[in-house]
Amino acid sequence: MVNIILVEDHNVVRQGLRSLLEKEPDFIVLAEAGNGLDALELVEQHQPDILVLDLMLPGLNGLEVTRQVIQRSPNTHVIILSMYADESYVLKALNNGASGYVLKESTASELTQAIRAVQNNGRYLSPPFSDRAIASYLENVQDTTFDPYDELTTREREVLQLVVEGKTSTNIAEILVISSRTVEVHRANMMRKLNLHSQTELIRYAIRRKLIPPETGSLA
Repeated sequence: MVNIILVEDHNVVRQGLRSLLEKEPDFIVLAEAGNGLDALELVEQHQPDILVLDLMLPGLNGLEVTRQVIQRSPNTHVIILSMYADESYVLKALNNGASGYVLKESTASELTQAIRAVQNNGRYLSPPFSDRAIASYLENVQDTTFDPYDELTTREREVLQLVVEGKTSTNIAEILVISSRTVEVHRANMMRKLNLHSQTELIRYAIRRKLIPPETGSLA
């Protein structure tokens, strides 16, 4: 049996995906979530074989969830489900440890195929990415260009996402179960490391770094 956790922030889409997956006799959807922070908790609790994960999620984006899942549950294979047919997203997903990248425009059979491929320790990328993306990834995996984002701690990355979503320090403290003062310290350290000086600069950075959807640019 293949144990699956499904993470998608749109309820109707998530319910539809669950129905499709449960038609497979050997697939079991253990749990589902609508945001990245809940996804991490469910993975730690269930240690699933497969995590089917939306790319853009509230709380914590799919790329960062992937990175943390690979650290916390190394036997869990991550498949990113995305509406973005952008090679840069694919490369970031692979670099963070994802085993699959499936476009939301794909058929149900393609998602099933992806799950079976990665369950067998393979890799699956929706066309037209397959060959080109893997080749590009392998060529650039040794790239040592300094990226300030890599210097952020896990908590600073979580605070970053919640800040660009418009959450206050009090909101963030409640979500992450830490003090408001600690949130402010993480925020200050994060802004210093990224050399950013305002909320607008932070949102623009998050869009460039593909941490939040491009359409969020209207906020900046």
